[in-house]
Amino acid sequence: MSATSLARCSPIYYSCDACKCVSSSQNHQTNENRNLVTNRRSSKPNRLILHNRSKNPNDPSLTRALREFADSGLMEDALHLFDEMNKADVFVWNVMIKGFTTCGLHHEALRFYSRMVLTGIKADSFTYPFVIKSAAGASSLLEGKTIQAAVIKLGFDSDVYVCNSLISFYMKLGWAMDAEKVFDEMPERDIVSWNSIVSGFLAVGDCVRSLVMFKEMMRFGFEPDRFSIMSALGACSHVEDCLRMGKEIHCYAIRRGIEDVMVLTSVLDMYNRYSEVSYAERVFNGMSNRNIVAWNVMIGCYARNGRGVDAFLCFQKMSEGPDVITLINLLPACEEILEGRAVHGYATRRGFLPHVVLETALIDMYGEGGKVKSAEAVFDRMGEKNLVSWNSMIAAYVQNGENYSALKLFRELWDLDSSSLVPDSTTIASILPAYAESLSLSEGRQLHAYVVKARYSSNTIVLNSLVHMYAMCGDLGDARKCFDQVVFKDVVSWNSIIMAYGVHGFGRISVCLFSEMITTSGVSPNKSTFASLLAACSISGMIDEGWDYFNSMKREYGIDPGIEHYVYMVDLIGRTGNLSSAKRFIEDMPFVPTARVWGSLLKASRNHNDITVAEFAAEQVLKMEHDNTGCYVLLLNMYSEAGRWEDVDRIKLLMKSQGVSKTTSCSTVVTRGRTHVFTNGDRSHVETNKIYEVLDIVSRMVEEEEEEEEESYVHCVSKMRPETLLKKKRNSPRRHSVRLATCLGLISTETGRAVVVRNNTRICRRCHEFLEKASKVTRREIVVGDSKIFHHFSNGCCSCGNYW
Repeated sequence: MSATSLARCSPIYYSCDACKCVSSSQNHQTNENRNLVTNRRSSKPNRLILHNRSKNPNDPSLTRALREFADSGLMEDALHLFDEMNKADVFVWNVMIKGFTTCGLHHEALRFYSRMVLTGIKADSFTYPFVIKSAAGASSLLEGKTIQAAVIKLGFDSDVYVCNSLISFYMKLGWAMDAEKVFDEMPERDIVSWNSIVSGFLAVGDCVRSLVMFKEMMRFGFEPDRFSIMSALGACSHVEDCLRMGKEIHCYAIRRGIEDVMVLTSVLDMYNRYSEVSYAERVFNGMSNRNIVAWNVMIGCYARNGRGVDAFLCFQKMSEGPDVITLINLLPACEEILEGRAVHGYATRRGFLPHVVLETALIDMYGEGGKVKSAEAVFDRMGEKNLVSWNSMIAAYVQNGENYSALKLFRELWDLDSSSLVPDSTTIASILPAYAESLSLSEGRQLHAYVVKARYSSNTIVLNSLVHMYAMCGDLGDARKCFDQVVFKDVVSWNSIIMAYGVHGFGRISVCLFSEMITTSGVSPNKSTFASLLAACSISGMIDEGWDYFNSMKREYGIDPGIEHYVYMVDLIGRTGNLSSAKRFIEDMPFVPTARVWGSLLKASRNHNDITVAEFAAEQVLKMEHDNTGCYVLLLNMYSEAGRWEDVDRIKLLMKSQGVSKTTSCSTVVTRGRTHVFTNGDRSHVETNKIYEVLDIVSRMVEEEEEEEEESYVHCVSKMRPETLLKKKRNSPRRHSVRLATCLGLISTETGRAVVVRNNTRICRRCHEFLEKASKVTRREIVVGDSKIFHHFSNGCCSCGNYW
């Protein structure tokens, strides 16, 4: 399971409620009024009081009975008794307000407070903590501000307990500045005040400010308690480079002897967030009392750090039965889809399903394992689907190349009439690659407009996806504009734009961007950065630069080259024509060569027409991938051009036995918002006659006459069988799909705009030469993205340097 997927459905490892709202029992413990804020008593009231109650409304026994009813949550009985009592005593009203608040009946508590004020009863300092808490529970900012005004008017704004309640109120509603203002204006603060402000900033997501207040608390002489420590550890977990501070807080807790299970679980979670597995293990193994939260955190720690076996062993050793969170944390540890299915079956047998978060995690697991149908089955059976569920299913389709299914599901989500299921930044970032792969540039632009309207245009993740989408759809200009709009450029931003220029054949610009990334942005490169950079060097033929970057990975940045880096280096060596050196480079690799590595050597041998090396490389590819269509077709073409007809027949029979067929070449062009698809010799388009007329005109302009083609075929007749020659004449390059799509683009797009065509196979050399000349005579830029790279034809030249 990816990091992004775990973030979407990761559980809350421990509750921060204790940090956010420290029990009011710390505040009131001295007299009868202060007993109002103690926890509910377990003793049950005597219901006979309702039948044998005194007729005297001032009878103290009625007050005691009222408290017993309220503390036990029997508010209906309390109301009956309240109606018989003397309502002039503020204590009685406080008992009722406290009872409603404790039972979660916040609106009733607020109404009771209003009734109290209208009756003329003057509230005291014990009334307001509960009234403010109910305003927070009802999420009523207006009520809270009205109550605060009454607090100031009555002079209770200097009462530490009332101010603590106001801080918690504003933090819960997300108004951190107002909470901090109350805190700053307090003439006196206690430990609860500091805990409220520290945990409050953590709750609103301002973890840096939370840690600042934690340090201020110690500077003012307040010693942190378990609640302060838990809040500070939670803040450290969400701030980069705060591991050292987290360790210091851990040491402080040890020195003070504050090592209960909740604090140690917070410490465990902090180490988990920083992937410090060894530290987490030490803490976990040293815990004498482990609750299920601690077990869940440790399982999640193993799972997210690639130690799946340890995660399952930890699961088996659990001293108590697992819960839903346990299984959610365990799913990323499933390295094989069989293990994931076992967890799914266990969840079903134990009755943990349906559960929206667990089901979403299962969708992620199946999606990453390539089992899209299983992910679909989970998604379709879900009784409740939240936005994360939809995002996960969309991502599962995109990850597995089912882009049209992803687009269909996205449109279903778009059409839903639900305020809680509106596409968010994660949805947009997930679906944009589908637009890129399906070449839906016009729809991608519409989605970009939605991004601006929904105010996601400053979201780095969304903009990174837009860079990728525009680049893969052939619009390098808009890709660069989106990159320039990214305010906080991360390593993904730089990787995306470096790769964008690389696949379009502008490797020099990719190199300049890498230099800018290193010298001015302060962003450190990662493995993907060098993969993008080496790809750019390979495509643009920058051999010396490619070697320099490859050698600097380990030497300067401490990054071990991966298999993808070796693939690009083989391609780079292959460009020189020294295929024996490329072969030796593969044999000396520290990895077992993959089919993709041998495929790079095969492509190089094709470009340099070395059949011997091509046969060797193809043999290695087919050992690993028996159904590699490209490998068969490349060999077939090489044998055909060499006139080795027995080998041609042998490859055809082999393809037939493996159930492999040659990919039908087709080209796509988008004009006026419509997508047009052509195959070789296609005559199905409504404007076929006009397209072929334009093709003839352009062909004459570039001086490519039929006689020249005939001569080329006659010249090759000694190598080709008659039936092959006739077939090639029928499939003449003059009728190739890429030319037909280009001609439709020339007559259907505005003058001055580039014609963008996508082709699903490698563009042939004859069409490449044609489009070079066509770009010059028509004075139009023609962009063709084939199965490997993008070709920018302009003024008779191509960005690929005639090597692809």
